Amino acid sequence: MFRIEKTFAKANIAKTVRFTEELDAKLTKLAKGENISFNELILRCCQYALDEYDGTIDIKNMGDDTDA
Repeated sequence: MFRIEKTFAKANIAKTVRFTEELDAKLTKLAKGENISFNELILRCCQYALDEYDGTIDIKNMGDDTDA
């Protein structure tokens, strides 16, 4: 279950992401309703997706060596 609990610190790597109008509107409404920034919501969603990932790539045992 997706819950908003933790705070992300040191989120200082800038990336550009494009959203559909509908997805942007829903995420903006959710962030405002939970009283968190849009950026924090996106970080939490990404972390949740990674935590729940059940594919063939081993992302659980990745160290600091991250290739983008």
